[in-house]
Amino acid sequence: MSNHKVIIIGGGPAGYTAALYTARARLEPFCLEGLQYGGQLMTTTEVENFPGFPEGIDGPALMDRMRQQAERFGAQYRSRDVTRVAFSSDPGEPHTVWVDEDESYTAPVVIVATGARPRKLGLESEERLWAKGVSSCATCDGAFFRDKVVAVVGGGDSAMEEALFLTRFARKVYIIHRRDELRASRIMQERALANEKIELLWSYVVEEILGEDHVTGLRLRSTKDGSERLLEVDGFFLGIGHLPNTDIFRGQLRMDDEGYLVPEGATAMDRPGVFACGDCVDKRYRQAITAAGMGCMAAIDAERYLEERGL
Repeated sequence: MSNHKVIIIGGGPAGYTAALYTARARLEPFCLEGLQYGGQLMTTTEVENFPGFPEGIDGPALMDRMRQQAERFGAQYRSRDVTRVAFSSDPGEPHTVWVDEDESYTAPVVIVATGARPRKLGLESEERLWAKGVSSCATCDGAFFRDKVVAVVGGGDSAMEEALFLTRFARKVYIIHRRDELRASRIMQERALANEKIELLWSYVVEEILGEDHVTGLRLRSTKDGSERLLEVDGFFLGIGHLPNTDIFRGQLRMDDEGYLVPEGATAMDRPGVFACGDCVDKRYRQAITAAGMGCMAAIDAERYLEERGL
């Protein structure tokens, strides 16, 4: 067991920004960034909406720069997945984090920045064509499909929001839904149905995403009669929600029905000295820049927490 002032769990924009701020505050953060560090941007080929990069930047390159910047000020990294935590309810007792049964770390402050992952269909072609026309973020990637034809799968508010945003760029947007009625709120349904660029394809599921190096179409199957249909599209967006990476915190931290962490203040959780930031908290914006901003907030809150207790 080794002791630290600040442990950061997670290695995406939120975690790396929290590491940068706590490192510059000379708190020597210890970052358990995970085996698949870097967050969702590690699967993004080009980022055009992160400030400071007018020509755009590859997602992995951006994450590497953020990581190195924190490391420059003394942040330490361990590329291991956290397997268990024990968060104390007593402000005088440290929190304990395990990466194996026999490898643990303690600190009076833990910043949780474990992020979220898109809910997927589970298709082989989905993985093969990820970031090659398959996306879970219209805000991030919609501009790449100017005057193209795209499809969104889903029937809730997330799918409607994705589809409506995509109409700013695409000339045609299909919404594919497995049922014959939408789950989305009435106002979102009305907006989608009233948009002349949007066409609803009722009672279909996506069996396969077509294409070799990029998306060229979809193979759909009717949920009513089993018949198949080929749909030519240039892009395919998942609108079926995200899954926060918070399973190891169940019973330890307050979370909502979907598993998103629920801070009591800006970033402070319901255990003293535990702070949360990024996509494991934020179900609305889910952008690299907002995650980074929340990482900054959590770091400042953590620094003030330690100062107030003379730690």
